[in-house]
Amino acid sequence: MSKIAVSSHRLAADERRLLIEDAATQLFAARGYVATTVEDIVNQAGVTKPILYRHFESKQDLVMTLLERHRDELAAAPLDVLLATGDRPFAERLDAMLDAWFDYVDAHPFVRLLLHDSTDDSAVAELVQELHSRQRAADVALLREFAPHIPERELAPLGELIRSALSSLALWRMDHPDVNRADITDALRRVILAIVES
Repeated sequence: MSKIAVSSHRLAADERRLLIEDAATQLFAARGYVATTVEDIVNQAGVTKPILYRHFESKQDLVMTLLERHRDELAAAPLDVLLATGDRPFAERLDAMLDAWFDYVDAHPFVRLLLHDSTDDSAVAELVQELHSRQRAADVALLREFAPHIPERELAPLGELIRSALSSLALWRMDHPDVNRADITDALRRVILAIVES
């Protein structure tokens, strides 16, 4: 893995922060949180430890920042498509949303930490659970909009079903790259349409 290119001019604070975040994202994705050290991150980013600690209190603070950012970006990807396809039937919008979600996952291997915490860090695990709760709430809100006939008492379990299915299948695909993504999205489409149209 190569270091992130750093020019000889003095970087602005936000540029240094981005270098650190990019380096940490790459390393956490490749090695995992536990196996990645602060030394690894600063070496990859081409900065010093004091620079890292100006931006982040600790490796834990850094990974939690990245988890928040990636959760927001992962959630935004299908929602942006949903808004952009408002004139299409729901099934087509769902296809576009699933493609956008998996496009983001494919492009950002760091998301593995978001989908399944493997840090053995209780604060990180708590944040991951909170981020899962936010995603479940977003899925519930979509169900309310597109399937208003579903009883309120069923929405949280169905939201969790959708959230956990997306996460589990994305993780499974990461571990089985030979699996055709279209087969996964077709299966998810079948399940979600059955929920919405029941």
